[in-house]
Amino acid sequence: MKLTAKTIRQFLITTGLMAIALFVASGTALAQATGATECPAFLNALNACQPGIKGVVMLIVNFFLGFLGLLALVMVIYGGFLYVSSAGNEENVGKAKKILMYAAIGIIVILIAYPVVNTLLGATAQQ
Repeated sequence: MKLTAKTIRQFLITTGLMAIALFVASGTALAQATGATECPAFLNALNACQPGIKGVVMLIVNFFLGFLGLLALVMVIYGGFLYVSSAGNEENVGKAKKILMYAAIGIIVILIAYPVVNTLLGATAQQ
């Protein structure tokens, strides 16, 4: 593709108009901070806004389970890559199947552990 002065000028004009439209079209946020007494959104999503030690424990457990879920996802990707790139080698196929099986078991355990832990922590804090 030949870059001519006309093409460059059209690109710059289009980009400039889009940038101007972005700043003109965006509205202002009519929001106000309500203070530090409310729970931040990311902690509220993790059910970690409980008072005292319960909130800290829930935050740590939920973070740990999320990290384990991420690790299991990485293992699924690694096992799938190993399976695809095994090129018929039975040893690599067996290794990939083992990795995928253990990663799937890990994901199931994590999915079961999350509600169990949160239910137990919720029940102990209400007493």
